[in-house]
Amino acid sequence: MNTLTNYKHFRRFTWLLLVVAVLLCVWRFHRADTLLRRVAATQFSEQHYYTLWTDSNHLADTERREQAYDLIERDSDRIASEAENAREQADDIDYYLHVHDVKDEGFEMIAAYKPTAHRRADSLTRLCENIALINGGTDYRIEHNVRYLAINPVTPPNVRILADGIYTGQLNKQGKAEGHGHFKGNDGSYYEGNWHNGVREGFGFAVVPNKSLRAGEWKDDKYLGERVNYHSERIYGIDISKYQHFHGIGKKKKIYPIHWNRMRITHLGNMSNKIISGTVDYPVSFIFIKSTEGSSVKNPYYAADYRAARRHGMHVGTYHFFSVRTGAASQAHYFLANAYLSKGDLPPVLDVEPTRQQIEDMGGVKELFARIRTWLKIVEQRAGVKPILYVNQTFVNRYLPEAPDIKRNYRVWIARYGDYKPDVRLAFWQLCPDGRVSGITGNVDINVFNGYRDKFDDFLKNQTIR
Repeated sequence: MNTLTNYKHFRRFTWLLLVVAVLLCVWRFHRADTLLRRVAATQFSEQHYYTLWTDSNHLADTERREQAYDLIERDSDRIASEAENAREQADDIDYYLHVHDVKDEGFEMIAAYKPTAHRRADSLTRLCENIALINGGTDYRIEHNVRYLAINPVTPPNVRILADGIYTGQLNKQGKAEGHGHFKGNDGSYYEGNWHNGVREGFGFAVVPNKSLRAGEWKDDKYLGERVNYHSERIYGIDISKYQHFHGIGKKKKIYPIHWNRMRITHLGNMSNKIISGTVDYPVSFIFIKSTEGSSVKNPYYAADYRAARRHGMHVGTYHFFSVRTGAASQAHYFLANAYLSKGDLPPVLDVEPTRQQIEDMGGVKELFARIRTWLKIVEQRAGVKPILYVNQTFVNRYLPEAPDIKRNYRVWIARYGDYKPDVRLAFWQLCPDGRVSGITGNVDINVFNGYRDKFDDFLKNQTIR
């Protein structure tokens, strides 16, 4: 009886195993068929590439040697250019993070991209170094390889392969980019940030070959600029001349004193739409005072204002208004004869505001920058620090590219009164000419330092007159 029962259980178990095996085969066949269908629906691109190995024990044939050197000669300049551009992009990322912090929109997103930027720059730099080692006396061998890349592979639901690159991120019902996402272009470009209906919209940052970092507000796929949020943690200052002491001319001229002990910034002007958090009631952390103009004009209030500002604990700098009518050397010596350059003062400033006609009359842009260089060098030798160049955004766009050495070696203070921050590296930004300061009658130029308290402290420690 027990033997018969065991035999029946054995048969049932055997049939069960057989059924499971059949089902497993059907499932595996179905899965394999699905994969084969996907592979059949996928187009592949065949790519040939060559690896160049240096090897002292192997000598390639003459024909391949010449082919390799032709290839290196043709591509080395291109790769060197890409490496230089990648290094500039990595430097742009570093600079952005240096003058921003976590309070600024998009800071953490850009910080997360920093390692990628540096890896690309380092990789291209090493490639350039290796190419430079390959010369006419180097032995090598060439290894030929073939690889196949899927042109239209099955992609995850949040990925879109487009003609000009690959998008990964959120999508709307129509399958277009919507919300947060990033795009890697076929040309090496990269964008990460907000999208709307398939185009860049809102905050985002873009890294594009041969262009500087663009981080800020986008609309209809166009970059508008960085919109600054003004709040009490930023570092504000002013610049003044004789016009903060009187208003009107002739019999209508009225003189007003400056009440230094009451000085607070209370309004950021009306010439642009600003994002302001909290109440505008900021201390004056720094002040630039005009001392001279050309080689014969002095600000009669300069000496008294300079002493009063230092007495009230402000960080003080002195500026000279550049004239196209007199020589640069004479202007530099006139400035040095009349300006205070005390220990701890902010760097001296050259204020350059010529019209297009004035530049033409003096001999053109090259002559203008030759004179600017003369003034900067003379004053730098005397002050012991590099002066700051004050210009407006139009000057930056139209003329500064003609003087890359000045743009590279000197800090810039820019007057720009629009909605967006100047898109160049700068020390200070004059954000309005119609601000209000308690203790001063009338309009006042309001400026903001490009960075927060820790960066301003570094600036005071390392960039001021010693």
